[in-house]
Amino acid sequence: MSASKNQVAWLQLFAKYGIVEAIDYEGAFDITATQINEFRQARLMTKFDYKSQLPELFRRQNISILPTSRGSYILARMDTFHPFKEAKTALSRIEFPTHLESIDYHHITSESAALNCAYISGMIADFVGEDQLLPTVNGRMGSSTFEFEIDVEKGQARLPVRVENAQLEIDGGYEGKNALYLIEAKNSISDDFLVRQLYYPYRLWSKRIEKQVRSLFLTYTNGIFHFREYDFSDPKHYNSIYLVREKKYALRERAITRNLLKELLVDTVFVEEPAIPFPQADSFERVINLCELIHKNGVLAKDVITANYDFDKRQTDYYTSAARYLGLVEKVQDENGIQFILTEQGKAIFQQKMTDRQLAFIEAILCHKVFHTTLSRLFELRQMPHKDEIVAIMKASNLHKVGKDSTYRRRASTVSRWTAWIVAQIEDLLLF
Repeated sequence: MSASKNQVAWLQLFAKYGIVEAIDYEGAFDITATQINEFRQARLMTKFDYKSQLPELFRRQNISILPTSRGSYILARMDTFHPFKEAKTALSRIEFPTHLESIDYHHITSESAALNCAYISGMIADFVGEDQLLPTVNGRMGSSTFEFEIDVEKGQARLPVRVENAQLEIDGGYEGKNALYLIEAKNSISDDFLVRQLYYPYRLWSKRIEKQVRSLFLTYTNGIFHFREYDFSDPKHYNSIYLVREKKYALRERAITRNLLKELLVDTVFVEEPAIPFPQADSFERVINLCELIHKNGVLAKDVITANYDFDKRQTDYYTSAARYLGLVEKVQDENGIQFILTEQGKAIFQQKMTDRQLAFIEAILCHKVFHTTLSRLFELRQMPHKDEIVAIMKASNLHKVGKDSTYRRRASTVSRWTAWIVAQIEDLLLF
């Protein structure tokens, strides 16, 4: 697959040009697209949106890469990524214009469609606090010339970098009376992001216009638009990025209420525990996002999931197994190796409107006795049951191959996190 081809090609490049030794001696190594193309196309060899996508050789040596022009890059032990910090962010429900027929917000499969829905519904204007926004810039463009410093290994001075007309891409740019808002959009969940995707456009447009330039990151998944605004305390320091604020929005026709969930608990029909390892996948949002990606692509190979999205090999196993446990995904194997497709149940969920889709995911969880009992106890206690009680519930639920007490306790984290996700969908109650 592409990941292994990248790895092999970079190993050859590192050996041919003594890249590690050059970085050890000089602090950085400049490489051209022509040199990279000797072994594999540079565009395939240099696209790393998440830290986990870096080749093993890069991660082992703590090396990263940035473009410095249209045909050159710098390699160094530098910090190019920034983590997303987990935070409990209130969900705001917003209306979508009912007269529009040419865009269906129930079935968004691309970043551009997510941006269109966010703009049309007014959520971008609401987030930035400006009423009259107009789309003005987007697409690929040159970065112009600028210089900056970037953090390297501890105890060493920052590395100076000069950029001359490197290519960048802006997913969406919206101008109001007070500022230009540049948005990077993703339809997959990750633990971190490449700062360059915000920093290069920020530096370009800060030179071109007098208005303030504000940098936004939009993550869209499962009907949730998660906006984060970032700024740079020192515009010439790549790593001075910090989170200003964040907010989540949902486009839904009706609310999920406490009473609606209680009705689901009463009406639940339990299924037999499948002969699949009990999930060890704490983020239910990522389970859903994985299903979305399979739905979008039709089929996803195990290696492709690991190579193209922010999953390492172990996480790919955990999250595909969790989706299989819920009956949403099926594993198949052919001449191309292990592949994953949606089951009929999984396909049916993605044909539904957003609120019904959320409820279908909740039902897929609650038809397993362990989650049903845990949520019922949560409503009784008005707080999450203690881990010891969750373990006791698990042991009484005939789970497949959990085994040791230590394994029960690890899996109990998934039970509490999935249950908390269900509660987070309620719009008329704050339990925590």
